[in-house]
Amino acid sequence: MLNVLLVESDINNTLLENALKSDGVDILKTQYSPLFLALAKESRPDVIIFNLDTPSEKLITDLHTLDLQLPLPVIVFSSDGSSETINKVIKAEVSALIVDGLSSHRVSSIIQVAIARFKQRQALKDALEVARTHLEDRKQIDRAKAILIKTQNFTENEAYHTLRKLAMDRNITLGEMARNVIAMSELLK
Repeated sequence: MLNVLLVESDINNTLLENALKSDGVDILKTQYSPLFLALAKESRPDVIIFNLDTPSEKLITDLHTLDLQLPLPVIVFSSDGSSETINKVIKAEVSALIVDGLSSHRVSSIIQVAIARFKQRQALKDALEVARTHLEDRKQIDRAKAILIKTQNFTENEAYHTLRKLAMDRNITLGEMARNVIAMSELLK
């Protein structure tokens, strides 16, 4: 069962709530407040849905914070379709922004698209982080090889194979071994 945190500006509005309930979704309904981030972290929903007239600056800031601390699919239904609002919401990593389009029969498919888009974005972020780590490791390995070449008169090939053997013997990554060599070199300066 899908758990949804539903944040509405008008707590008495039941259109979206009823549409979610008819799809068998478990709902925690609230109004936006300064306690939003704490509530999101505590309730750990699968999706957060906002139904607001206009997303406030504070909400946009909270969405940025949420994306850094607890990335989740976020859907915003809004009546504000200004380009400024759209740009701010997109930069806050919202999975779906629906402007003046609240229709109960579309809610389920909007949620599915938002979840799929969120998963794709997370996969891209993860791949980017892996690439950054590999690049940083590569820089550290090159620096460690340079240290071994300078201090031990190794060739580049000998330096690389020495690093590799040391890493394997210690059951650590080549990047970690390179950082150890660099740290030791700086310690002995």
